[in-house]
Amino acid sequence: MTERILPFTSDRLGHCTELYVQVFNSEPWKETWTRPTAEERLTDLLNTPKSFGFVLYDHDQLIGFIAGNSKKSYAGLTFYLAELCINNQIQGKGYGSKLLLHLENELRKIGVQSIYLLTANGGLAETFYLKNGYKINENRIVMNKQL
Repeated sequence: MTERILPFTSDRLGHCTELYVQVFNSEPWKETWTRPTAEERLTDLLNTPKSFGFVLYDHDQLIGFIAGNSKKSYAGLTFYLAELCINNQIQGKGYGSKLLLHLENELRKIGVQSIYLLTANGGLAETFYLKNGYKINENRIVMNKQL
């Protein structure tokens, strides 16, 4: 196995876009991404100030990617984990945990003190993050409004 973790950069955007559409249009998400909308989302993420992320390849096959951006808070730097995407045909084999651990180690090096993210209640994503040491924040709620 020849795994490589590389920075998430614009030259890898095409592969990441294809994987994003494949993963998030499948179970359990069942979303309706198109290539253009997914590419716009990932381009916006790459162009966000203090954007930071990685891709994981096995040989020349993209396994997944992780990305977000850091923000200054009253307590120092915090990181918003916007995307973690692993090929849905090989999920559950430790690739997501490997990318998450790599990201956490790299964030420590640049002085980030905490990570936060949004995910669906229940299901495999919540279980994954709990297994990796994340906790549900009892002091915050997610609110939205349809326009």
